[in-house]
Amino acid sequence: MYFPGIEAFLAIVKTGNLSKAAESLHLSQATVSYRLKTLEQEMGGLLVERRKGESKISLTPKGESFFYIAERWEALWRETQVLQTNEAQLSLAISVAESISHFVLPPLYQMLQQHNPAIRLQIRTQHTQEAFDSIERREMDVAFVVREIASPCVTVKPFFAEEMMLLRLASPKRQAGDIVEIKELEPQHEVFIIWNKEFQFKHDQWWDPHCPSRIHLDSAGLITTFMKDIRQWAIVPASVGAHMIQSGQFVLQKLSEPIPQRICYKATHKFPYMALNKTLCILDNYLQTIFGV
Repeated sequence: MYFPGIEAFLAIVKTGNLSKAAESLHLSQATVSYRLKTLEQEMGGLLVERRKGESKISLTPKGESFFYIAERWEALWRETQVLQTNEAQLSLAISVAESISHFVLPPLYQMLQQHNPAIRLQIRTQHTQEAFDSIERREMDVAFVVREIASPCVTVKPFFAEEMMLLRLASPKRQAGDIVEIKELEPQHEVFIIWNKEFQFKHDQWWDPHCPSRIHLDSAGLITTFMKDIRQWAIVPASVGAHMIQSGQFVLQKLSEPIPQRICYKATHKFPYMALNKTLCILDNYLQTIFGV
């Protein structure tokens, strides 16, 4: 497939128009336009809409479908270039859930970054289903996820488990580690994230799952943005809470009823490429050092 055309197409999509794409590629606008036209001829149809008087581009249905293929093709082409220039270089493509990436894995990232010989790292934030799909297609080498999905091609093992804690704004009356009664927490003041199915099941036993004023989030990084009222509260994994209390604005407490631990899993293809075995072995050694598994 015509890679200069793919490169031009992706640049157009990411920048929003032809002139900015040309600038980002350090090419003339005419060259970018020619490369796109050549790619479209190869694909047998238009990928980008051309509308007079409009600077911002839009994709045709064919272009929207091709975008994800183009991203994968570009990644494979880059990998090929690395292999051609340095056959001995180690590489590792990691798919990871956002809350694991930001709050659990930084020590692992540091070890991998400092490894000698150097490891070329690619880290992509994905939801669990996306991560499993990426492993099955061999686009990513390893995934760190928050739940298991049955797959004939993927091996899943737990690598980390942590306690769930109550996060609230700090006040003179609130002490870290204190036990808080479930009935004290009003559902309308909750900042809520579904951490896993086990957590949601237990949560819905205690509080009205349809509370209309509850704030629902899908990113742990947003919790502190919304927790501004002394009455607000959130249930978070210990790793997330430990990060947030560093500001001095929050306190971590325990609930009077036990909550299932959050378990984090490592997923890999059942039949990884032989060239990947050395890097996966290095990864497992670091996981053993940090988490003891």
